[in-house]
Amino acid sequence: PPDNAGRATGPPDGGWGWVVVFGAFISIGFAYAFPKGLAIFFKEIQDFFGTSYSEIAWVSSIMLATTYGAGPISSILVNRYGSRPVVILGGLLCGIGMVSAAFCTSILQLYICVGFITGFGLALNLQPSVIIIGKYFLKRRPIANGLAMAGSPVMLCTLAPLNQFLFDNFGWRGSFLILGAILLNCCVAGALFRPIGAATASVKTQATEEGKAALKEDVTKDAMEMSSPMSVPGETKTEEEGGKDCCDKINQYLDFSLFKHRGFLIYLIGNVLMFLGFFAPIVFLAPYAKHIGIDEYSAAFLLSILAIVDMVARPTTGIIANSKWVRPRIQYFFSFSIAFNGMCHLLCPLASGYTGLVVYSIFFGLAFGMVCAMLFETLMDLVGAARFTSAVGLVTIAECCTILLGPPIGGTLIDTFGDYKYMFIKCGAVMVLAGTFLFIMNYYNYRMLAKEKKERKVKEEDPKSARTENEGRNNLDKENTQDGPELEPLREEQEGLKKDMNGT
Repeated sequence: PPDNAGRATGPPDGGWGWVVVFGAFISIGFAYAFPKGLAIFFKEIQDFFGTSYSEIAWVSSIMLATTYGAGPISSILVNRYGSRPVVILGGLLCGIGMVSAAFCTSILQLYICVGFITGFGLALNLQPSVIIIGKYFLKRRPIANGLAMAGSPVMLCTLAPLNQFLFDNFGWRGSFLILGAILLNCCVAGALFRPIGAATASVKTQATEEGKAALKEDVTKDAMEMSSPMSVPGETKTEEEGGKDCCDKINQYLDFSLFKHRGFLIYLIGNVLMFLGFFAPIVFLAPYAKHIGIDEYSAAFLLSILAIVDMVARPTTGIIANSKWVRPRIQYFFSFSIAFNGMCHLLCPLASGYTGLVVYSIFFGLAFGMVCAMLFETLMDLVGAARFTSAVGLVTIAECCTILLGPPIGGTLIDTFGDYKYMFIKCGAVMVLAGTFLFIMNYYNYRMLAKEKKERKVKEEDPKSARTENEGRNNLDKENTQDGPELEPLREEQEGLKKDMNGT
């Protein structure tokens, strides 16, 4: 588009924004659903390479961890080049990774091709899609986020039976080739991300501002060197300034001052704990169904049931979160969703047979959709749209450690005890704990924010308070001068000075 296209004083909350939501629907859908949809192939790949449950779980785990851990890189690229080219590059990497995985001869090569290359491509799809929605929407942002996040269950609902069909007809190698071609659709989704403002103009203005700042620093440095006889050697100065410039550049793309933000820290700790048990149940749901004797298509259909419920839950949650009753206290709603998710996992071992797993999948899909619909909306609610890009990058890199460890820990529990129920219990307990922590700490945060707001109001009324303080001081002085006979000589002197001043 031309340079003036899309420039506005604020987010348009519609128009081309809905096309952007459709593009985000596709890219976010692949980013979230693809690692879960691959679980269909795990049993067969495990038999092919002769690996354990924990070893095969590392494939999805590395992919998810790379998707989240590469968040800061994705955020930096978005700040520098915009969302459109980053998503197109991510789509190309996803296709290359899956096509390469079709020719792998060891589990280690699968870790590299599927885990790292495809995972990095999905990271370049996820972050820009979330960020550009925040630029196009403000009032309708929860609804837009809910619709975009609905891409995950729609893709999962489609991929689960599709993957089983591809495997039956082409094997896992042929399926990976076809999936690599399907992932190239992310490039098409990225092409829809028209910049809302002229990205080049912002880059140029940043460059000119940096140039002006550099010129000012050079002038002041020369002046200091000329004026000060005892000057420090120039080499040490340039090293220090180079270090400062490097820190400034990093801080320009990733705002590390967020670690002083109370709400951000609460969100970060709660989410890091939550992701320890967030993805493992969905990764092992189809293998668990096959383990207890359910046929392959029925096991894959469990993921489709979960995805269909999730599909309805996400936009519905977005509408509820946007209501005037919930949005002012959306953090409580998010905390409840996490705890509800954990309760579903704790009750899963009680499910017996296929009917029980269907009921579990329905409740799990509802809880999963509620959490995912508010995952980024609650973060933007805490830090604001201006600092959201940096916040997403910092959060995802912190979360990648627990995302990386979650499925392998679940696989280790299955290998150790030979039963899936301990994995579900572990995930449920961790998520209930995370939800409880967030609920308590958000209550504390809301209390502190209310207190700080009161103090700010008092400071805003400063002239009145200053006047009353001066009056109070004068009254105190009068009272002090009235009290005590030892102050009589001072009072007489003061009256004499006043008379002299009046005379002059």
